[in-house]
Amino acid sequence: MMSRRGLLAGLGATMATGTGSAAYALGVEPYLRLAVERHAFLPSNWPAGLRLRVVVLADLHAGAPVMDEARIEHIVAAANTLRPDLILLLGDYGPSTRYVTREIPHEDVARRLGALRAPLGVHAVLGNHDWWEDRDAVRHRTSLPSIGRALEASGIQVLQNDVVRAGPVLLGGLDSSWAYAVRHGADDLPKLLGQVTGDAPLLLMAHEPDTFTTLPGRVGVTFSGHTHGGQVRVMGWSPVVPSLYGNRYAWGHVREEGRDLVVSGGLGVSTFPVRFGVPPEITLVELGA
Repeated sequence: MMSRRGLLAGLGATMATGTGSAAYALGVEPYLRLAVERHAFLPSNWPAGLRLRVVVLADLHAGAPVMDEARIEHIVAAANTLRPDLILLLGDYGPSTRYVTREIPHEDVARRLGALRAPLGVHAVLGNHDWWEDRDAVRHRTSLPSIGRALEASGIQVLQNDVVRAGPVLLGGLDSSWAYAVRHGADDLPKLLGQVTGDAPLLLMAHEPDTFTTLPGRVGVTFSGHTHGGQVRVMGWSPVVPSLYGNRYAWGHVREEGRDLVVSGGLGVSTFPVRFGVPPEITLVELGA
């Protein structure tokens, strides 16, 4: 989720560098580019010899013209080509900009994501927009918004403050901490941690990266989206990031106090159909490398 003022400032900065840069930000990077952003590291207390290849897809924001059906299918095919052990979907599957010319039904989005393949499974959490698009779910605090039901119908497990076993690791999925309003969410970390047993590494999916500051050392690696890498990024800095911590958790691999956080730059756009300096990405994380 980007603020209107911040994105206008960022777009203004790109336009200041020339008409060509503005045209690229509006017409090329968000529509045509697809990067594979790679991270490889050894988490703390990681079992010797264990290697895990994780693909992360975040912030799809499906809706024509930026993220139409063909684009989703291309992303799914590219993700499968990377041959991951585990695929994590980090929320915000529907549109969040008034510039969408055609919305795609949740069932159609989920059916295309259902073609993702990984031996340890495809797992999902919900983002703030997944809740906000389903007003009844927010009003009544129902357990699973519409897109979540569609994902599960397509064979994708949605984790809401739950922990499951994924081969040699435990995988936790925290619900959105912005589900009902900004910083007022459906997340329940104590409930999630209460399900952790044994000493297998614990990986955590959490749509909003600010959660990272509250996590205990038992959580080895956290995967987040939400920020879009700032959506406009110049020389490693973004003018606006939807985080209390600004650029600290805007994008990439962060290590603090022996804990690791990977923030995906995401795939779609929010507020304005613009990206500059942070192309849509499939995030590939190799753990134990």
